[in-house]
Amino acid sequence: MEAKKTSEPKSNGVTNGGARIVVDDDDEVLSPTDLSEILAEGTKESHEKAENCQFVKDFLRGRIKKELFKRGTAALYFVYSAMEEEIEKNRDHPHIAPVYFPTELHRREALARDLEYFYGEDWENQISLTAGTKPYVDRIHEVGQTDPVLLVAHSYTRYMGDLSGGQILKKVAQRALKLPSTGEGLNFYQFEGIYSHKGFKQLYRSRMNELELDNETKERIVVESNLAFGFNMMVFSELEEIGKTIKDEVQDAGFGHSHAEIMEGGDINKCPYYAAKMAASGNPTYVCQLAMMLLRHPPCQVALAIWVAFLAGFTAWYLV
Repeated sequence: MEAKKTSEPKSNGVTNGGARIVVDDDDEVLSPTDLSEILAEGTKESHEKAENCQFVKDFLRGRIKKELFKRGTAALYFVYSAMEEEIEKNRDHPHIAPVYFPTELHRREALARDLEYFYGEDWENQISLTAGTKPYVDRIHEVGQTDPVLLVAHSYTRYMGDLSGGQILKKVAQRALKLPSTGEGLNFYQFEGIYSHKGFKQLYRSRMNELELDNETKERIVVESNLAFGFNMMVFSELEEIGKTIKDEVQDAGFGHSHAEIMEGGDINKCPYYAAKMAASGNPTYVCQLAMMLLRHPPCQVALAIWVAFLAGFTAWYLV
């Protein structure tokens, strides 16, 4: 993919090996044959299945138990440890080197800090690789040792997803679990080495799209990415089953976010369509919420004013 040229390129604050990376923050010009586009299209169904897992839907709505969040953090620790171990081993591989950003992306140390917060200094002796996570970890090691190009699928699926929805997930977890506003327990979601998430994702996709890959290899990367989604769903399913055995916790579930809001950074509670849907289901909270939303819109305010004036006139006529 040919880089766009500008007279004054803007920096996204990313560094690679100590050198500052400068990228253009304007919109990307993508081709249907670009790997990022092929991946987006080829994993759409898997993406939808993953976001519709009950565990994920509960998380996005703020219904997450602290014990499950801790176990999920442990599962991620094993996944990222495996992935980053194999990326390090293959960092000079021609298909890995262009997308090698350890300072900006690697999550193992951040997850270790989160686990220490949740479990204490002895956290390493309190967590273990579960049956639901082991196939994911084993597969990452397998491709790292036998077919390193497929690590592109795993790193793209995990890191780009983290950058796209991480901040909203952080807010949901922080509010639902009443975690400190200073960030303890949520280091995984904070990419301190990246100034602009949008700029970095553009850079990463550009580097990935420039990899010299034939069509057959691109297709294998798509297949592997779908496998990655499947492994993630195995982890979610295991957590969901564990959740059934854990006593409900008293927590502020609040209101969560759908996948659309995560991608756009919006708040589902501000959506009148969502509120209307919930109000129609008979939920009194959303009936009041919908009424308040409607009153914020000028046309509704005018209609209300006309209705009040009509009622006042009718009352005056009746009393006379």
